[in-house]
Amino acid sequence: MRATNSPASRKRRNRMLQAAKGFRMRRSKLYRYASDAVDHGRQYAYRDRRTRKRDFRALWQVRINAAARAAGITYSRLIEGLKAAQIALDRKMLADLAATDAVAFGEVVKQAQEALKAKAAAVKA
Repeated sequence: MRATNSPASRKRRNRMLQAAKGFRMRRSKLYRYASDAVDHGRQYAYRDRRTRKRDFRALWQVRINAAARAAGITYSRLIEGLKAAQIALDRKMLADLAATDAVAFGEVVKQAQEALKAKAAAVKA
């Protein structure tokens, strides 16, 4: 007679049904449907963990660009100026400054503009 390793199989199935907790109808009650639903859910979660990073970076860029244009400079020139001034603020921090502390963001913009002027003067000379 074939041994089915019943305790391990039951544990595996119960683990899948626990992962499907909160799903609706047979997706939370029956193993076959729960397994499909959990597998799809995990694929979406894996994909969207990466998508979230893209989405937030795009949001930060939009916020920085809006604040930079209000300060009289474009986003790309601001980033170029920050690199020239060797200011190592990432986009998340810049967007937070732009949204919450306009004075500090203005100072950062001023330093970036000065670095751009110095860079242009060095190119001319």
